[in-house]
Amino acid sequence: MNILTRWPLLRILLCGIALLLASGCSTLRISYGHFDSVASWMAHDYFDLNPDQREAFTRHFGRLHDWHRYEQLPEYARFLEEMQKRAARGLRAADMLWLVDGLKQRYAQIAARGAADAADLLATLSPAQIESFKQQLDKDNRKFLRENRTEAGEAERRKVVEQRTLSQLRDWVGPLSTAQQARITDLLKTTPLVDQLRHQDRLRRQREFLALLELRKGERRIFAQRLRDWLEHWEAGRDAAQAKLFEESWKKRAELYEAVDRMLTATQRNHLLDRIQDYIDDFRELAKRRSGGAPAR
Repeated sequence: MNILTRWPLLRILLCGIALLLASGCSTLRISYGHFDSVASWMAHDYFDLNPDQREAFTRHFGRLHDWHRYEQLPEYARFLEEMQKRAARGLRAADMLWLVDGLKQRYAQIAARGAADAADLLATLSPAQIESFKQQLDKDNRKFLRENRTEAGEAERRKVVEQRTLSQLRDWVGPLSTAQQARITDLLKTTPLVDQLRHQDRLRRQREFLALLELRKGERRIFAQRLRDWLEHWEAGRDAAQAKLFEESWKKRAELYEAVDRMLTATQRNHLLDRIQDYIDDFRELAKRRSGGAPAR
């Protein structure tokens, strides 16, 4: 479900909350409640913000965080209730594609809401801060290549995918039998490797963003609109061949999850349903306002 791994400040300001929802249920309420502090630290780490910029970031992010918490989390709970119903009757490939599309739509809503504030902050960046940002991008890119073994041979790259997929599935459905693991490993052999494609897409997005930053000192309204368009339509810069490969990879992945669903025991399906329910409960609890207007922690 982690399809929204984006770009530092914008990931922090616009997607950070959404990405946090992929954290473990046991820590979600605590993490979400304090994410404004974490986000400020992350933004400073990427851009070496000065005190005025940090204050502005905290103010802007606080507004976005509150909106997301009280207006979006209840809708997320309803979205997951529908996903839970589909999981109860048996997941199909179409359900997984529906889930991915839903995540994209919710990302776009965050982007649209936060773009103007992001533009205000980005417009204040100095050339030295842009250089700091580039250094962080290089660091992130090296980490991506290292963690995915992207520059290694196919066997190593597939091993990374296998280990990651099995770990994610165990997290959602509980322990897998030896036979299930073997079957899933076989299915993964027919799933295209996309780490190199993802790396190329990351670099494309980074180039686009850096080019966009060159416009930050111009008319603010135009810059904000360009930023919003870029955020909302983050796949638009892909050429036809890349777009087709991404679409095919998602379809193959969805087919894999449908096949895995057919392997689930009753205990594993209940584990999955309970896992989804944990998120639903967390979202609803986080969206509550306590007496005096204080949020739930």
